[in-house]
Amino acid sequence: MIAWDTIVWTLVGVAVLVAVATAVLVVTRAPSPWAPARAVLRGTVQLAAISLVLAGVIRDPAWIAVALLIMFSVAATTSARRLGTFRQRIGPVALAMGAGVVVALGVVFATGAVAFTPRYVLALGGIVIGNAMTIATLSGRRFVELADDRWDEVEGWLALGATPRRSTADLVRRAVHAAMVPTTDQTRTTGLVTLPGAFVGAIFGGVSPLDAGRFQIVVLAAIIAAGAIVATVLTAFLAPIRTRPTPMG
Repeated sequence: MIAWDTIVWTLVGVAVLVAVATAVLVVTRAPSPWAPARAVLRGTVQLAAISLVLAGVIRDPAWIAVALLIMFSVAATTSARRLGTFRQRIGPVALAMGAGVVVALGVVFATGAVAFTPRYVLALGGIVIGNAMTIATLSGRRFVELADDRWDEVEGWLALGATPRRSTADLVRRAVHAAMVPTTDQTRTTGLVTLPGAFVGAIFGGVSPLDAGRFQIVVLAAIIAAGAIVATVLTAFLAPIRTRPTPMG
């Protein structure tokens, strides 16, 4: 069990960090300066709740499946809401994320790169789902922004008789590339600039650095594979547009 004084000082440290972030945003007059604070508070509550729940279900495959389904549903809903009209976006987002997550996890466990156990399914599944959500949001928002900024070009293609999909082909490629940049950079600089959470957590859990590194590279490869599929499939759904998209806030 964690000592109460450790918990108290953890909360103090988090509170100070949140206060710093909020103060900087307020001073710079950035939009929604309190959003990060609310996000940290919500994340703290959710992590506390999921920690208590997982302590009792982490070895039960059925409950692991339920947990992953809930994670996926929340992730898809969150990303869809970031891309405009929820009812229009939830289908494409869910299909794109589902394709990416299933293929990535399928390859990992089918090849034996990571043992197919409830513990690893939950850990790897949660990581891949979370990153798939981020890449779905990045690729979708970037595509809409590009379509709005370069609408004259898209209209020109349409006027020349190009199909809606052909008229936005270059925008799709740019959106996919932009969405993959953060993941690619993180993977390329792993060990030099960053020590990923899965790697550090494994070492703290008593795993040897070599085994921790092996697990982390599998995680990074799974994230890249899932992300590439998510970005490509989602932008393919969004590509055939005939009217100028509404800019997103």
